[in-house]
Amino acid sequence: METFTGLRMRQFERLLKVVRERGGNGPGGGRPWCLPLADRVLLVAVYYRTNLTMRQLAPLFGCSPATVCRVIQRLSPLLALELATRPADAAERLWIVDGTLIPVRDRRVGASSRNYRFSANVQVIIDADTRLVIAAARPVPGNRADARVWRESGLAQHAAGVTVLGDGAYINTGLVVPHRKRPGRPLLPGEETDNAEHRHVRTRVEHTFARMKHYKILRDCRQHGNGLHHAVQAVAHMHNLALAA
Repeated sequence: METFTGLRMRQFERLLKVVRERGGNGPGGGRPWCLPLADRVLLVAVYYRTNLTMRQLAPLFGCSPATVCRVIQRLSPLLALELATRPADAAERLWIVDGTLIPVRDRRVGASSRNYRFSANVQVIIDADTRLVIAAARPVPGNRADARVWRESGLAQHAAGVTVLGDGAYINTGLVVPHRKRPGRPLLPGEETDNAEHRHVRTRVEHTFARMKHYKILRDCRQHGNGLHHAVQAVAHMHNLALAA
């Protein structure tokens, strides 16, 4: 279980419970699925973890590639991360935001980016203390600046009242960013210390991206349309389950 999904059995059962409560079994009636709900959720988790093709997954679960495709399309939105509510102690919390580039095949979602790939930019907020993902924005073309994506994503409204750290790309956005070195004006000793502490804390979001990209769907997403958005939300949900349990 842990090798192919990144989740222990107890964590997978919690994921299965969420999918069931969101209507994973459907309204009833019609032709029944050839796989029980637990196997269907397992199929989607394995797909995100391994990024195998439909033809490779089909014999593993004893069904056709068309069935694998239908299961992924049906259940992917149900695995999504639930948007965290604004905490009561928002003024005392510290969140970190950063964007990551995810290679995609869908030309309507991605763009030629600085990683020399056709990629999409996904903004993610994490809690600095727990390292849990708080929210993830919808993917946008990877050639857009992080500051612009932050303003247009709606995450700023969700983080209102919370101290949010960002890197130098988020200047003039209201986030806590490092001090800039101006021409002819070196950083003061106190500013260098502040920047060092800022880097030390902000690396936690980079570690989160590294953990999330153990799910290989985020290294080369072949899904089109909302597929990447559903994949990011599902991976964030499984990442939180793995950390919290």
